[in-house]
Amino acid sequence: MIFIALGANLAGPAGTPRETLSLSLSELAREGVRIISVSRWFQSTPVPKSNQPDFINGVALVETMLGPVDLLVALHRVEDRLGRVRSVPNAARCLDLDLIDYDGRSMEGPPTLPHPRAKDRLFVLEPLRDLAPEWRHPTTGDSVDALIAACPPDPGLTALPVTEAPPWEPVRREALPRRGALARSRGRTD
Repeated sequence: MIFIALGANLAGPAGTPRETLSLSLSELAREGVRIISVSRWFQSTPVPKSNQPDFINGVALVETMLGPVDLLVALHRVEDRLGRVRSVPNAARCLDLDLIDYDGRSMEGPPTLPHPRAKDRLFVLEPLRDLAPEWRHPTTGDSVDALIAACPPDPGLTALPVTEAPPWEPVRREALPRRGALARSRGRTD
């Protein structure tokens, strides 16, 4: 399984942080990355603590024929297209895409796999648990639950309500009510 962490705390050319994150999922398809599933979005305070705006974070489960190095290059291209400006480490940003795990591989970077700080960040681990509660850290073997329990609490971490259809998976036609069924539910017949 391949997991990508997504985060943003500034508006960018694509809109609000949440709009940019949603668009980044669509942009990944242009890079040969298929989105399988995405966690809920979470709001979190910046790490390390600062006066920056809160982040919106999530994790995506993806498939790709790209290897880890080429996938990292693709993630950087999407960040660039959507307005990411790299200045200093931990700066506020309109988009941050990180390769968290690539099929359980352990690798010295770039990219370093698994992501070296993911195990210490609730804003990655909580969305990861949303998608893969059975996930284990590739080098330590720790469960995602054990990693979460080892992290200091973050009272600012909040799951956000789902307010949009995912851009990577269109609504299936069979999931929509038939016109006649909708009319009957409103007391009309066609």
